[in-house]
Amino acid sequence: MSSDNSSSLKAHVDSATGLVQSALGTLTGSTADKAQGEQTRTNAAASHDSSHAVGKIGPIAVSPSGGVSQDDPARAEGSWNQTVGSGKETLGNLVGSQDLKNQGIQQNAAGKGQEAQGQLSDLGNGMGDRVQGALGAGLAGLTGDKEGQAKYQDMHDDGKAKLRSAQKDIEREAQ
Repeated sequence: MSSDNSSSLKAHVDSATGLVQSALGTLTGSTADKAQGEQTRTNAAASHDSSHAVGKIGPIAVSPSGGVSQDDPARAEGSWNQTVGSGKETLGNLVGSQDLKNQGIQQNAAGKGQEAQGQLSDLGNGMGDRVQGALGAGLAGLTGDKEGQAKYQDMHDDGKAKLRSAQKDIEREAQ
């Protein structure tokens, strides 16, 4: 995994630093300080965006830091049930079968619940892995355990991929 982790916290700190530097440049009349502050803020925004990125191929997600995760199976099952339910509802409308339409509506709703349950599971597990990985890597670093530090960093990165994957899907569905 990557040792050059993009971090939301670091991006926020860099953005604040750039804002202060730009303000000082404005107050002192230094265009160089103002320009450097603006560049720092621009870089911080790009770093923030990068820390929230995730690539997905089916149920597999990969974060920029190299973390890899697989979606909770309930997410795919829920999506499938939504698709089949919508098909039944449409077919029921076409052939005039209220019973088939109602079955489709129920299956679609159940699928939405399944998918949400899987997303919540991935959010919780991703957050837990990130916290445990960060704390474990920090403690391993203090004790000089390089192997343990790498193991916990991998756990953190995989948790980040799981978390960002769930967030991306939730944001997509909210649109």
